[in-house]
Amino acid sequence: MKVTVVGAGGNVGSTVAYTIAERDFAKEVVMVDLEKKVDDKTFYPSKGRALDQWETAPIVGFDTRLKGTVNYEDTKDSDVCVITAGIPRKPGMSRDDLLEINGNIVKSVSEQLVKHSPDTIIIVVSNPLDVMTYAAHAASGLDSKKVMGMAGILDTARYRAFLAEALDVSPKDIQALLMGGHGDTMVPLPRYTTVSGIPVTQLIDSDKLDAIVERTKKGGGEIVGLMGTSAWYAPGAAAAQMVEAIMLDQNRIFPCCALLNGEYGINDLFLGVPVKLGKGGIKEIIEVDLDESETELLRASEKAVRGTVDDFKSLMDK
Repeated sequence: MKVTVVGAGGNVGSTVAYTIAERDFAKEVVMVDLEKKVDDKTFYPSKGRALDQWETAPIVGFDTRLKGTVNYEDTKDSDVCVITAGIPRKPGMSRDDLLEINGNIVKSVSEQLVKHSPDTIIIVVSNPLDVMTYAAHAASGLDSKKVMGMAGILDTARYRAFLAEALDVSPKDIQALLMGGHGDTMVPLPRYTTVSGIPVTQLIDSDKLDAIVERTKKGGGEIVGLMGTSAWYAPGAAAAQMVEAIMLDQNRIFPCCALLNGEYGINDLFLGVPVKLGKGGIKEIIEVDLDESETELLRASEKAVRGTVDDFKSLMDK
């Protein structure tokens, strides 16, 4: 079983690769990234990180081989490909600038991946997540069950971690579901949050729960404020968990960015919803019952994401 991670010279991509290697379910992880030129020197971040990680194998105890490369030919016959490539928004850069730059990167990467692995499954981590997942689907030509975005697992992980702190319980016992777009437009569902089967609303005051939801929405910004750069451990682990569920055919239920065609009354849009992940990718999109207020939040999230997708389409049509 072979996995490719694009953008693996960066923090998120290298974390995805190493987490997969540590779990030891893949035969090979190919780490792809561009070479880096500094003054008169040329560096190969993906090759260096792959070598460094492979040298931990005797200590940690895994057999998964890690290979760094700048050539997409090395990704041939990958079962799953994870795209983490892209740039963060920089000072003076407009949202449209970011959309266009990252959109072109994801488009090019997707085309290269399916050229060498026409039956692969693509997981997108690049931001803005919902739009970049659309871009990967459009460029790859793959069936929608084989293209998905990682956001919901990260958002629910942050939510569960914050709840575990507030309740002083193990995060292992907390199950939760968040839907919608990644970030401020996510749709919290406290009714579907439990601690060992106990509804969380019985264990915490509504004000404290609301505060945790708001902290979750801005979880990425909190990390940036503390480190001056975006998170990588939790996003990397989340993407690796999706890869494991697919390659081991685990039929895990996760919130993922998936293409909706009528589910929840939404058409032709990638949005975060609960899905069953296993062999072949998305086996099923699960429709949970939403009350009136939850439905309103989902519609607001749909509107925000669709607006960004429409802006992206206009940029690409220029």
